[in-house]
Amino acid sequence: MTVGSQLKNTLAELKGAQATIQLDAQQARHEQSQAAFQEGLIILSEVVERLAARPQE
Repeated sequence: MTVGSQLKNTLAELKGAQATIQLDAQQARHEQSQAAFQEGLIILSEVVERLAARPQE
């Protein structure tokens, strides 16, 4: 498996994790839980953006 294909797979998995966290955030009953999920989403989004910006060889 090439580095490029590994990067694509990792991005796909991270985007799936984002979707799951978004659902969890929406279903969370406590404001603190919702805030924690949202903070995690912000960090995860930054990671996804940085990886997506890398050249895929």
